[in-house]
Amino acid sequence: MERSEVMRRVKGRDTGPERRVRGMLRALEHTGYRLDRKDLPGRPDIAFIGRQRAIFVHGCFWHGHDCKRGARQPKANAEYWRAKIARNVERDAANEAALAKMGWRVLVIWECALKDPDAVSQELEAFLQD
Repeated sequence: MERSEVMRRVKGRDTGPERRVRGMLRALEHTGYRLDRKDLPGRPDIAFIGRQRAIFVHGCFWHGHDCKRGARQPKANAEYWRAKIARNVERDAANEAALAKMGWRVLVIWECALKDPDAVSQELEAFLQD
């Protein structure tokens, strides 16, 4: 399979990690959230409008996480990917700052953190407490 074909198959929304986080929210009985709010900076994956809470579920590679998967560098077209991921990290920081300026609290759930669902559930519960 060609790289461009592989990259076309990468979804931008409703990803497996996002679905897992939404399942955790349902299990914790936190409902009433909205998905992919285009009217908010960064289009949070999950937004609790009334509570002003935004949750981003980031893929480690795409958003430059400092874990094993996020630190992996592609061999082909390496400079392009380094620049792209650096732009993603800058954009993420700007979006989080813009949301904070609007009075929103932001939580980032990293893909690698989902290996410990109990810890993520606890983090979600603490984040959503009023």
